[in-house]
Amino acid sequence: MKNIALLFSIVCFVASCNMSFAQDVANSESELEKPENYKKRSPVYDYSEKQLNNVDTIPDYLTKKNKLKITGTIYESDGVTPAKNVLLFIEQSDEEGNFVLKRHNKKRYVHHRGWVKTDSDGKYTLYTFVPGSYIYGSEPKQILPVIKEPNKPEYKLESFLFDNDPMLTEKCRTKVEATNPQRILKLDKKEGLFVTTKDIVLGKENAEY
Repeated sequence: MKNIALLFSIVCFVASCNMSFAQDVANSESELEKPENYKKRSPVYDYSEKQLNNVDTIPDYLTKKNKLKITGTIYESDGVTPAKNVLLFIEQSDEEGNFVLKRHNKKRYVHHRGWVKTDSDGKYTLYTFVPGSYIYGSEPKQILPVIKEPNKPEYKLESFLFDNDPMLTEKCRTKVEATNPQRILKLDKKEGLFVTTKDIVLGKENAEY
């Protein structure tokens, strides 16, 4: 009789754990529920992986000359608490400054893009490359980010800039440093790879457009 009671307790415990796990998965999926209109929705929802994690690699990374590793932590608005389950999407031009466009299901998208989703520690890593300046203008080199917090609409962040970019003029740099100096990425080179850190505080770096 004791063995039956013990077996019953074990079965109940396992079932409870499975229900809890299933609920966590369901909550995670609902937090990133994709809008139905594929053509009009933000590209932040267009990831193909079944389960996102906090590391991603941009297409063509291995063939690029100026490889770049971006690591950082995404924090809640208090600037202290790590923000979990936050989706960070980036897109950028190639090394010549061209935005390489592809098409899928009649929707155009930028080829050089990637997604990361933070874990409980709020950390993320992106393997990409230093983009070129847009060939038809004098704009600085930029990486364009979008944030999707759980159960909130997506929004754009101010673009990431580069400290050693000659297109980042003194006038532009002064303006950026007066408003959000964290936008400017300072690059170090280690073993043939540029590395930088970009922490993000939610609600503090929203783009105005």
